[in-house]
Amino acid sequence: MTEKWTCDQARAWSQRHPWGCGFNYLPRTAVNWTEMWQASTFDLATIDQELGWAREYGYNQLRTNLPHIVWLDDRAGLMDRIDRFLGVAARHGIRVMLTLLDDCAFSGDEPFLGKQKSPLPGLHNSQAAGSPGRARVIDPGCWPDIERYVNDIVSHFADDARVLLWDLYNEPGNRGIFRPGGDSALFDARLEIYALTLMVSAFGWARAQNPSQPLTVGAWHIAPGSAPFDHPVDRVALHLSDVLSYHAYVDTPAQLAILTTLAAFNRPLLCTEWLARHVGCVMTEQLPLFKALRVGAFHWGLVQGKTQTWLPWPDIAMRHSDEALWFHDVLTPHGQPYSQQEMDMVRRLCVAG
Repeated sequence: MTEKWTCDQARAWSQRHPWGCGFNYLPRTAVNWTEMWQASTFDLATIDQELGWAREYGYNQLRTNLPHIVWLDDRAGLMDRIDRFLGVAARHGIRVMLTLLDDCAFSGDEPFLGKQKSPLPGLHNSQAAGSPGRARVIDPGCWPDIERYVNDIVSHFADDARVLLWDLYNEPGNRGIFRPGGDSALFDARLEIYALTLMVSAFGWARAQNPSQPLTVGAWHIAPGSAPFDHPVDRVALHLSDVLSYHAYVDTPAQLAILTTLAAFNRPLLCTEWLARHVGCVMTEQLPLFKALRVGAFHWGLVQGKTQTWLPWPDIAMRHSDEALWFHDVLTPHGQPYSQQEMDMVRRLCVAG
């Protein structure tokens, strides 16, 4: 199919799958997705262990990102590693959402191969790297390589039942940076303008490969005092997506308001980023809400690791002194739950189907 799915087609896809409860995934040994996927640091043993823990607690899906820079350097190797990763996930009963592009480059660096920088002590997600990187996003001369990357990955796995769906672009135009570094010119308003065009192009490229899985890009702009997802990038993403997805690190009343707004589209809905305990985005309240409304859920983080995402965002850290409270993530590096109550709830809701 080379056109956007109809509402009926999208709902039929959703009905073929059980309610999805999952997480955004990097292994504890990877500081970013470059480190996760490049040959020298691909750690399948740790991935197998951690996805085994996830299945024990009842999870049935995950979302993970792919790095354009690794594809440029080692296309065949990356394809093989994706296949092996999907095999491990399938063996643990976990369906995979693959994300192709990503503007969340909070390190301030353009992506690079080889040994990645160590996490900065006490800083949330300090070495996050984009895909393809902000410099390439704002340089249309690089887009033919991005087009080949999207076409190659999607066509290769277009009929692979282990792939649940495609997230084409994580947070297009996100100019956030958590520490000084890099060229400030890369983070100006040009990024949003080019990212919007690149996102639209990515839908066309991926749809031309006729994948059996639906396409989506998550709406992600939420500003206090304004309507959620009224940003042009979000409006276009919601218009083009076969099934709708969004990010919301908000308290429960705000989460419910968002869900009410998006229900008007009459399409299957997935919250592909959530869980921020410091701001009232908590599992004990919101996971039952997602289950009751049959909204697929992917909270941020599985195992406490090199991304340091159990630590709050820096602006929140300045306002909170409770160092024992985790922001994201649910398991220790030994597979033990941060909160037994949370994991009991995951298991109970997933077993209920």
